Amino acid sequence: MFGNAGGGKSTLARQLAEITRLPLYIVDKLQFREGGDPVPHEEFLRTHAEILSREAWIIDGFGGRDVAWQRFAAADTLVYVDLPLALHGWWVTKRLLKGLLADPEGWPASSPLWSSTLSSYRVLWPCHRHLTPRYRQLVAGSASFKHVHHLTSPAQIGEFLQAAKKKGPLQRALP
Repeated sequence: MFGNAGGGKSTLARQLAEITRLPLYIVDKLQFREGGDPVPHEEFLRTHAEILSREAWIIDGFGGRDVAWQRFAAADTLVYVDLPLALHGWWVTKRLLKGLLADPEGWPASSPLWSSTLSSYRVLWPCHRHLTPRYRQLVAGSASFKHVHHLTSPAQIGEFLQAAKKKGPLQRALP
């Protein structure tokens, strides 16, 4: 799963992992300990490389440009969530509002909600401006040799999940 902040990638990743029974790894939990303290970068890189060496996985999160592109190269399936920028912004706000009542699902326990949300707001425009074009090139250029899913609306996300449910638990291929 990859795309701009607030696109519903974490929710999609959890749902897809449940449907396919593939192991889910959350980059934020690999990079940060409970309470938000960072994991030493070398430790994160070792863990990330070890996950990529496994036969099957779903990884949710960014973790930095270098590790993201390593992940894209290693993956047999790419799921790119590419919603309108305003919707990404609204969903960051929605996560903040829900997070006032309970920690967002998938976040390390006791993570700082305000600073994490501000960080998400800060990356929305730079990601849209710089990474979104590169992500679009990646999925267009990978379509001939990888399974590529370029999801551009909430309806497409729902259709993608419905197709996965119809196929049932899988070990490798997705809809």
